[in-house]
Amino acid sequence: MSSATYHILLRTPGAAAFFLTATAGRIGIAMTSLGIIWLVHGQTGSYAAASFVTGGFAVAEALVGPQLARLIDRFGQTRVLPPALLAHTAAVVSLLALVENGSPNWLMTAAGALAGATIPQLGALSAARWSALLRGERAVVLPTAFALESLSNGLCYLAGPALVTAVGASSTPAHGMALATTLVVSGGLAFAAQRRTAPATAGAAERKRAGRSLLRSDFAAQVGVNLTLGLYFGAMQVSVTAFAVEHGAADTAAPLYAVSNCASLLAGWLYGLRRWRGAPQMQLTLVTAGLALSCLPLLAADSFPGLGLALAVTGLAVPPILVLSSVLTAASVNRAALTQAFTWLNSASAAGVDAYGAHGGFAIAAAATSAMAVLAAAQARATWSRRINSELPPHIPTR
Repeated sequence: MSSATYHILLRTPGAAAFFLTATAGRIGIAMTSLGIIWLVHGQTGSYAAASFVTGGFAVAEALVGPQLARLIDRFGQTRVLPPALLAHTAAVVSLLALVENGSPNWLMTAAGALAGATIPQLGALSAARWSALLRGERAVVLPTAFALESLSNGLCYLAGPALVTAVGASSTPAHGMALATTLVVSGGLAFAAQRRTAPATAGAAERKRAGRSLLRSDFAAQVGVNLTLGLYFGAMQVSVTAFAVEHGAADTAAPLYAVSNCASLLAGWLYGLRRWRGAPQMQLTLVTAGLALSCLPLLAADSFPGLGLALAVTGLAVPPILVLSSVLTAASVNRAALTQAFTWLNSASAAGVDAYGAHGGFAIAAAATSAMAVLAAAQARATWSRRINSELPPHIPTR
């Protein structure tokens, strides 16, 4: 195995240009939420106010994002992205002005929600381009493309928060938000300028069929998988911090997160280096079951080395789940609704949960991953049954 697999993929005409510009924009997206916290808290001194504004941003991003994606599927990436980015810039400028003037929390929250509603999900748009670009015989390398997307996303969410924290700590918080918005807008506009790889828009009849494809059980199952994965993410985030605090070493939370993140990056890179023979649905069933089992040692962890090892093992399963879910979504959803589909997956996986204490959160993580495994197994069984029934000869009644 070698990284030449990714190199060959990026040599596909137009691929490197849209992938790298989307990555630049995603760094800005990864900075924005934490940048809002730095901005609002730095001016008001209140974490409660910062939480309100960030919450408004997150909820609007999750709920309005798929509607923006619907417009993109209908009118095209190159037509919708520029006005959306202009609106996002205006929303961030409004938020900066409101924070600077000490405006009421509800007004700042409204501006934060507007910023979330207008921020484009460049990861979903990039995934839709890969799906359009790798059709026919080239579809066999689509899992590698989604693995590359997973790597980009992981690196962006490592680099983005660190970058905005460094800028916020060494300068004024407004500079961190300005940098985040600059990356989002410049990366998004450069992405939109790559016209030759943009997915073609569909006619009215195909859009109608596309909308129905989002209601199919196959896609609903992938939304369910990503929703439970989001619950797992949220519970783990709370629990690792609580574990470190309960054991009198709060500073160890960051290294523990790093262990899990590095394991995930390694697993995502390795997964994309080869073509796996098993059907994607069966692979997803096995990987989700593995994640559910690997969460059980977390319930008994009582030391930092033990917890670090358990986090590394759980981290290995996350990228294959994301890749396989994307592959199955691309196969089950009409191409005219792919941007919406990928955006719904992003919104589902962003769901989180608060928990009381470290082991309470680990219990929620174990329950969520168990539900994920059951859901994947049920969908695999349904898919297998449909395939068997379609291969049976028609019934011939006897006299």
